[in-house]
Amino acid sequence: MSTLIQALITPPMAPLLHESITRQAENRPEAVAVVDGYVRITYGELEQRSNRMARALVNAGCDKGNRVCIAIPKSIDAIVAVAGVLKAGCIYTPLDMSSPPARLARIVKACEPSVVLASESALKTLHSALDLFDREFVIGLVDGEALPDWSGVGSFSAGEIEAQPDSALEVSSRPEDVAYILFTSGSTGQPKGVPISHDNVEAFVAWANRYFAVSTEDRLSGHTALHFDLSVYDLFGTFYAGAELHLVPATASLLPTGIADFIRDSRITQWFSVPSVLNFMFKFGVVERGDFPDLKRVLWCGEVLPTPALVYLMQQLPHVQFTNLYGPTETTIASSYFTVPEAPASANDDVPIGLACDGESLHLLDESLQPVDAGVTADLYIGGIGLSRGYWRDEERTAEAFITPLGDSGHGLPERLYRTGDLAFMDAEGLTHFVGRTDAQIKSRGYRIELGEIEAALAGIDELVESATVAVASDGFEGKVICCAYATQAQNGFGPQEITARLRDQLPEYMIPARWESYDALPRNPAGKIDRVALRERFESQVQSSS
Repeated sequence: MSTLIQALITPPMAPLLHESITRQAENRPEAVAVVDGYVRITYGELEQRSNRMARALVNAGCDKGNRVCIAIPKSIDAIVAVAGVLKAGCIYTPLDMSSPPARLARIVKACEPSVVLASESALKTLHSALDLFDREFVIGLVDGEALPDWSGVGSFSAGEIEAQPDSALEVSSRPEDVAYILFTSGSTGQPKGVPISHDNVEAFVAWANRYFAVSTEDRLSGHTALHFDLSVYDLFGTFYAGAELHLVPATASLLPTGIADFIRDSRITQWFSVPSVLNFMFKFGVVERGDFPDLKRVLWCGEVLPTPALVYLMQQLPHVQFTNLYGPTETTIASSYFTVPEAPASANDDVPIGLACDGESLHLLDESLQPVDAGVTADLYIGGIGLSRGYWRDEERTAEAFITPLGDSGHGLPERLYRTGDLAFMDAEGLTHFVGRTDAQIKSRGYRIELGEIEAALAGIDELVESATVAVASDGFEGKVICCAYATQAQNGFGPQEITARLRDQLPEYMIPARWESYDALPRNPAGKIDRVALRERFESQVQSSS
């Protein structure tokens, strides 16, 4: 490929994420930026609307570095909000409005926003969450004119946003400034905030758009919600290339044919999602041979894609490239990649997580932080430009997860590493393979879940004497089934239905256990601890017998 053609496909990267929108608006203002069903917005319109949003935030008292929570469903309004927050020099934190108010309250309290940008559809849940603590902030209503009379809460309306000048603000942001904070499941019941900077994202997007050859002619999918970090590449991978982002409606996942119809009708050229979506299409056999003629690449990240599903898709779509991405939120979207050269020969073959992306490094170390030989399973650490600075206002957890291995046994390791909690090994060809988790953190339906957060919620139910959760593998779309063993007070009639009702006040639906087992007393191991191995084996046999 000539240098000129390559430059057209991968233009120089902007040091700040929102500057990619400005560059496209200056060069191609009439080009479509985002499509949401029958509604679309050009780069010129996105630039103007996000400029007005930025000015509304500053007028509401937002200073550089302030946090702004976004309580807006995935939509053009939400993307305008993200861009406006960044243009105001602030940090965006998307809220999962399907979460219970108690969990939302913990997140909002932790990030201490100056403003919450909200849609009218989110107000009821948001109000319930805000009742749980007393911090005051301003609410910006992006699709309405009047906020209900909430005591002590200031507000501005969609009309006030629209009335702002559409010229750009002068804000002295720097590439190393935090762009967003995403909150992940925490083992203590307190979600963990992961701050990611502009240059963290820029590094990944620069590599990804170059490797995937994303150009102005592409149509990228926007499947994940904004509180998933996959959405960051959906947005800024698209905007850096000047491509089109097509938002996938939630209704598309309700029927087996929904996603397939969307890819086909929207003429998607690059699809990116968690594997459960791809596995869903495989289970119902909705992809025809040679389907999706415009599709060039399928990307997945967040959990293991079952090999039978991959084989099916590669056989049905021989014109498409398939790339497995791996990386936790703490290392910015993804840190390694593997493009599958051909369909695996056996359903038992695993797909490597592959090689480190540019600027990243993968390290397999033993308990003494010594590198291990090829073929040896060990703890996986990640170094490089994608590393977060640590957990938001949590020095203790940061010190546990982000380590500095230099010293007498540094072995040329980076100055700073992230402990993923994953086990892996490297094969003879230098490709890294994921083996599993070292702790109680799992992936289910694409969500990263700490079983400890579920157990913390269970511990708050008075009727339970004790409880424990384990996760077992499933052939279903969820990947891992969350199972709960519990013991109750004698003859109180308190069972799964009642427990589930209580948990829904504390946890999102995807964290609610799917299988239950009642005990007079949970089994113990010789050390007197709950025997989770025995529980897992029992649930595994149940899952296998029912599949």
